[in-house]
Amino acid sequence: MTFGRRSALLWAQLGAFVAVMGPGVITSNVDNDAGGIYTYSVAGARYGYSLLWLLVPVLASLIVVQEMCARMGAVTGKGLADLIREQFGLRLTAIIMLAVLVTNLGNAVAEFAGLASSLELFGISRYLSVPVGAFCVWWLVVFGNYRSVEKAFLVACLLYLAYPLSGLLADPDWMAALHGTVVPTAPLHLEGVAMMVGIIGTTIAPWMQFYLQSSVVEKEVKISDYSKLWFDVVLGSIFAVLVAAFIIIACAATLHAAGITEIADAAQAARALAPLAGRYAWALFALGLANASLFAASILPLATAYSVCEGLGLEAGVNRKFGEAPEFYWLYTLIIVLSAGAILLPGVPLLKIILYSQVLNGVLLPFILVLTIVMVITAFLT
Repeated sequence: MTFGRRSALLWAQLGAFVAVMGPGVITSNVDNDAGGIYTYSVAGARYGYSLLWLLVPVLASLIVVQEMCARMGAVTGKGLADLIREQFGLRLTAIIMLAVLVTNLGNAVAEFAGLASSLELFGISRYLSVPVGAFCVWWLVVFGNYRSVEKAFLVACLLYLAYPLSGLLADPDWMAALHGTVVPTAPLHLEGVAMMVGIIGTTIAPWMQFYLQSSVVEKEVKISDYSKLWFDVVLGSIFAVLVAAFIIIACAATLHAAGITEIADAAQAARALAPLAGRYAWALFALGLANASLFAASILPLATAYSVCEGLGLEAGVNRKFGEAPEFYWLYTLIIVLSAGAILLPGVPLLKIILYSQVLNGVLLPFILVLTIVMVITAFLT
């Protein structure tokens, strides 16, 4: 085979992958949201590089869970909520969908809180940033289609490179980071165990499985293209975990080294970086937080609308017009209005809402995973 033909074949294969790419990369990266960034920041500030090893089994678990849902979407052409309704009945599905709705509403509040706090570091009031951000994500989905929405989300994924750059600018101790990655050490006290559970829980969330499978279905990925979709899932998982690692590294090299072990939110971590790692690392960290928060603020309501509408047998999908899927778009709109509005109302217990939503995430996840595994085993045996 000549060089020209090999080159043409390579470009053709690359083009085929790009055509399928999206669901895995987007789903994995959006999980590095405001809550996730805060969790990783606290891990680096309190424990330095010592918990980096935990990201290795977390990566393996993320790939396995995402792969199951991606495969089910490609094989059946149906979303996860749709399959749960068919397999386990409407009553159980309705209970799960109610839990998903409440949990994701709290999660969406956390995302708009992250957007507000990150842009306030640049002197932008939340009374400007939150309404504008909410309108932008609403307009993107309601007046776009799947292809345009996916392109915007992929661009947002690229902006996560701000965290590897901020980690490099923090001038970390790379030998200590390598040691923390390959030598497991566990803090044997309640706070340390809770930190490790938090790292695991913030990386694999229930809504991710619903969004991934629904996006595979709406993208109309065929089983013949599954090898490319599998690579998309693996690539997205690796990139997302690398971003998490660099957040830990940046905070370990600066906050932990300076004895700063307690931070109230991810925005405070960004602020603390300024005198320790320079203004560029601080700005990159803060901009990364703003991007991650806005990105997740659009995905979470979308994932919720997908799952609830599919679970109840209603029309859902970004490729459908408002009149074709009114329940889908009205639910998406309602979640954005309520979650963004909560940030602007005085006296709303934001911290309690965020905390309880994370607890509900942890409670809901085992049920979703068990139902998913049962469906996979049932399909394998039949």
